[in-house]
Amino acid sequence: MKILLVEDSATIRYAMCSYINAAGHNPIVAESGEEALQILENTPVDMIIMDVEMPGLNGFETTRLIREALGEHWIPIIFVTGKDEDTSVEEGIAAGGDDYLVKPISQVILNAKIRAMERITGMRNELSELNKELTVLSQRDGLTGLFNRRTFEEKAQEIWDMSARSKQPLTIILLDIDHFKLYNDCYGHPAGDECIQKVSAALSKSLSRPGDIVARYGGEEFIAILPNTPEYGARHVTEVIRSCVEGMAIKHRASKSGVVVTISIGAIVVNYAGETNIDLQIEEADKCLYESKQKGRNCCTVREYNAKTKILFVGDCDESYSLLEENFAPQYTMISTSHGDECSALAEEYHPNLIILDLSLEDMNAKDVCRELKENPSTSFMPVILIGDASMEALKQATSDLNANACLQKPLETIPLMAKVKKFV
Repeated sequence: MKILLVEDSATIRYAMCSYINAAGHNPIVAESGEEALQILENTPVDMIIMDVEMPGLNGFETTRLIREALGEHWIPIIFVTGKDEDTSVEEGIAAGGDDYLVKPISQVILNAKIRAMERITGMRNELSELNKELTVLSQRDGLTGLFNRRTFEEKAQEIWDMSARSKQPLTIILLDIDHFKLYNDCYGHPAGDECIQKVSAALSKSLSRPGDIVARYGGEEFIAILPNTPEYGARHVTEVIRSCVEGMAIKHRASKSGVVVTISIGAIVVNYAGETNIDLQIEEADKCLYESKQKGRNCCTVREYNAKTKILFVGDCDESYSLLEENFAPQYTMISTSHGDECSALAEEYHPNLIILDLSLEDMNAKDVCRELKENPSTSFMPVILIGDASMEALKQATSDLNANACLQKPLETIPLMAKVKKFV
């Protein structure tokens, strides 16, 4: 074992190092608490023997800092002190110590303390490994080795939250084995279990990225969530899974849709996780799976989830907003603000399909608002229609100068308004 000896007395250091070497261990020496902390930053050790009375950081203070730095990683710490009062022992244990040696040090007692701590370390390590194994077993489906449904729900929610923050697309896949009840009836349940294991192995092989989460969802049904996976990726990977299972050529003479075991797949691609929730999207993936079955099975149905079209109106003209609501609500979601300084934040939060910006804003220059939208990578792609009281010539010039997408003259009229809006949404 590597034993860190923290001792400011050269005489005691020499004697203790001799004892540690004689016991078959490797001493590493620190002359102060500060030096001990520096050593531990780069050097792993198995045990620490710590003098209590030292200049600068004493043994108790150093131990508290070590325990804080190590977190859940435990290393036995034995205090060495010239005091044997009960209060000193109590303070040392409270600071994070595990045992005590009283000066002068006996080699026999030191060896016994080291052996005892070595046994405790071994038992703790064994218990830690068993706990890790139990954790893994509690997360896994017993038949397939894939994550179970409970663990999937926990991990999938983490991926969902991450995608909502990063605004990256994700894909949810649901699949099940075609005509599996007929397979069980024909070949028996042991063969059915083996079939499920083979399909799960094909699924794991097809979804090999570290971030992909795959689980047995129940019976012959499986589920997966794929972070940072847009529609083209979802179409590719679902076809890889489908063909991989079909390619195993597991005979299924009772199938109504082929001669080998096949699967049906439904997948939903969510571009903005912040606009919906995971339970709703699992239901959408289930609808896609049902569609695959209706189409004859052994196929994939992939859809993008699109929230209701959103229009952000920035202005304080009640007449203009009323006309928008009259023509586009309730089929579109209407968002409005009369404050130009809120525009960019609302656009980033709600991802509107179209922004209608009134050049007559009172609190802020509308042209600055438009420039801010077009210069921000998160909103630059959003189409902007400028509206205003100026002549059409002046509005067109402003549209060009500001890199906006179109313009309309106030007061707004229904037919030109609907034509412009429909062009972008």
